[in-house]
Amino acid sequence: MRVLAAMSGGVDSAVAAARSVEAGHDVVGVHLALSETPAALRAGSRGCCSREDAADARRAADVLDIPFYVWDFAARFTADVVDDFVSAYAEGRTPNPCLRCNEKIKFAALLDRALALGFDAVCTGHYARLTSGELRRAIDADKDQSYVLSVLTQEQLQHAMFPIGDTPKPAVRAEAAERGLRVADKPDSHDICFIPSGDTRAFLGERLGARPGAIVDDATGMELARHDGVHGFTVGQRKGLGVAAPAADGRPRYVLGIEPVSGTVRVGPADALDVRSIEAERPVWSAGRPPADRFACVAQVRAHGGLAAAVVESGPDGLRVELDEPLRGVAPGQAVALYRPDDEGDVVLGSATITQTI
Repeated sequence: MRVLAAMSGGVDSAVAAARSVEAGHDVVGVHLALSETPAALRAGSRGCCSREDAADARRAADVLDIPFYVWDFAARFTADVVDDFVSAYAEGRTPNPCLRCNEKIKFAALLDRALALGFDAVCTGHYARLTSGELRRAIDADKDQSYVLSVLTQEQLQHAMFPIGDTPKPAVRAEAAERGLRVADKPDSHDICFIPSGDTRAFLGERLGARPGAIVDDATGMELARHDGVHGFTVGQRKGLGVAAPAADGRPRYVLGIEPVSGTVRVGPADALDVRSIEAERPVWSAGRPPADRFACVAQVRAHGGLAAAVVESGPDGLRVELDEPLRGVAPGQAVALYRPDDEGDVVLGSATITQTI
């Protein structure tokens, strides 16, 4: 097969490309230039968009003796991922930019171009597995990325390859060292790639400006403090609330809800975060369709953790997910990924975007 290997400059994508070459595929490496100002990102950035990363990807391609190109997707990334991220926070939602990047960039824009150029598949260093067309969790549970890939359609999965999903991360690093890849010991990327400082509130503040509002007690409606914008908060947040007076029961307060129109942030006790029912829109089914109009599954609301057995009702307007036990920190804008409830519980059925919780 002709395979386009997406090479971020990290160890995972380098080993994935190497395995594709070893499997006998005709492999071409490509690094996606996603930042409009890559020179502004510091060396050793926790993201994956710096010039340093592009150079690391090129060196890995040289070791593997494969053609290598840099494709400029910065404008598309800004429009589909960064701008979407900013607008979601302005509307009181909590987006997942990695999930959106997979959906809009790596398996839409990149895959479309790859197919147009005659490639059969796109290979990435994601920790996930494909078995008989089914998307499954990775062997390494701590690194599993099936959640952020749950937005992929059946057609996209047919042209995807995840060569390292069957290998624990330490073994991937050891293999990279054996292959002479200099990125073997390169630290993993963390946080949000387009916010290398890690200060999401400052990043959003620069783009949205001050939008003052009130932090109120959910039970009494009493104003507890003022804030500069709802973009500085997310459901389940405990730190950085700026509330000086202790709660009546002396326990910590958490963000329970965000009302962007009025600028109100509601806070209250931890047990008020319990969610038993989720409504979601824009479902994507990994098999092309839901298993049934009503079916049992395991629901996951975060990239790592946040799992519960559930029953899903699928309708023309979206999904309703009834959880067998409550989950906390579930926010509109996040994705709910649905897994088959068998013994292993590792097959992705689909996902949808959360709109409301009860």
